[in-house]
Amino acid sequence: MKVLVTGGSGFIGTRLIDELLKNGHEVTIFDKRDSEKYPQLVTLGDVRDEKALTKACEGMDVIYNLAAEHADNVTPISLYEEVNVGGAENVVKAAEANGIKKIIFTSSVAIYGLNRGEPDETFDAQPFNEYGRTKYEAEKIFRKWQEKSPENSLVIIRPCVIFGENNRGNVYNLMRQIYLDKFIMVGSGENKKSMGYVGNIAKLLSEMIDAKEGLTLYNFADKPDLKGIEIVNIIRNEMGKGEVKFKVPYFVGLLGGYAFDLLSLITGKKFPISSIRIKKFAADTTISTKRLQESGFKPAYSLEEGLRRMVRSEFLDKKEVNVNSAI
Repeated sequence: MKVLVTGGSGFIGTRLIDELLKNGHEVTIFDKRDSEKYPQLVTLGDVRDEKALTKACEGMDVIYNLAAEHADNVTPISLYEEVNVGGAENVVKAAEANGIKKIIFTSSVAIYGLNRGEPDETFDAQPFNEYGRTKYEAEKIFRKWQEKSPENSLVIIRPCVIFGENNRGNVYNLMRQIYLDKFIMVGSGENKKSMGYVGNIAKLLSEMIDAKEGLTLYNFADKPDLKGIEIVNIIRNEMGKGEVKFKVPYFVGLLGGYAFDLLSLITGKKFPISSIRIKKFAADTTISTKRLQESGFKPAYSLEEGLRRMVRSEFLDKKEVNVNSAI
């Protein structure tokens, strides 16, 4: 098939394209930045540009929409609406203009909010931030498109936090702080986290190209869930640092996060510590993947194996780590 991947130069997109090419598909990347691995496949563009996106979709059979604003500290905050919601509207227009009947969209478990137990796909949306809200708004736009015609095929995958080699998100930040001996364990660590390794979600997304007509909706995480303290100890042990011996009470860590929020506001700089990151780290963020498990999907890697692979790739196999790199 001929496939267009918006946001295909990014972390998940690159691994997805590995899978798509391996399976014999013809891929075009539509992204506002070049691809380090696949520069020959890139059409430079922004999902906010309806005309450019529509042209890039000419002759395509499938659109994967991975393009998104997703960081915790995006500024201006209006970018969430412009890219996540406006981008979804433009993807639908481009699909309709080119007669494309299949869209595969990466949403987020952020639509559920925090501390909701183990939400499955039937739970209502209670997003706690603009990222979650705009992802849910995008879902509604795609659902409306699918409902227009029974021939349309829409796949929505709601991933939990995704980590892996070449990731520069919150999991990388956690690993880097541990590696540099700057990490302090906040809270008891008994809270459970649903996480996913990039190699597994890339495999799932690539298999969704064969989804049938109608709506397909899955939460994605690698099971079983790990506790916060278990995640930290896996990373520490792989680095040869031993298990955690000292913990800071949650309220103390949260005060520190607010202090960094204020410092960021005053200086205009972004820091790896913030109140929202402390809240997310100490919260239960688990989801149910029963529906996905019952579909027969088989991940290629265990969760612990994924964490260890990332530690080795990013910290143990490299001669140096840039201590001043932006997160």
